[in-house]
Amino acid sequence: MLDLKQFFAAEIAEHEATLAGVKAGLGQEFAHLVQVCASAINKGNKLLFFGNGGSAADAQHLATELSVRYVSDRAPIAALALTTDSSALTAIGNDMGFERIFARQIEALGRKGDVAIGISTSGRSRNVLLGLREAKTHGLIAAGFTGGLGGDMVSLADPLLIVPSAVTARIQEMHIMLGQMLCGALEISLGLATERQR
Repeated sequence: MLDLKQFFAAEIAEHEATLAGVKAGLGQEFAHLVQVCASAINKGNKLLFFGNGGSAADAQHLATELSVRYVSDRAPIAALALTTDSSALTAIGNDMGFERIFARQIEALGRKGDVAIGISTSGRSRNVLLGLREAKTHGLIAAGFTGGLGGDMVSLADPLLIVPSAVTARIQEMHIMLGQMLCGALEISLGLATERQR
């Protein structure tokens, strides 16, 4: 029988250990991501988020925080998720294959200087990798969130935030935290909010 007290404590301990690893190792790469995204927005470009499953939910969440609001009422920040158009997703999946669902949208919607942010806990999701490759081909900045050792995203994405964990749940927890931190940092970096407002 499950010992819920022990289960609860073990999950929290694992989360705390992963958070400690993020805190110790990702500060510089996080700053790099904020700088790249802020520079793109200042030049009139946009952010494109994409991923599968829970990462698709994160993509939609973060694009909404930026295009609508995060902390304060302010001008919108150009961001969209490539996971929300059911007609495009099913047409591309049916006609070109599921692995092309992000690459084709990047080909259609991406512009040189945009930032394509792929999210994959393993770093091995074929459609995310092809999306990042397509982004680089068209002059977009390929960036990402992943976990473990980074998988194949290591050679494709820069900046790349690699959560130091092999546990999908812990990686996803850190991805949404880092993503929301990105939203807050962008509001401030773009002059749309002040630290005092937070």
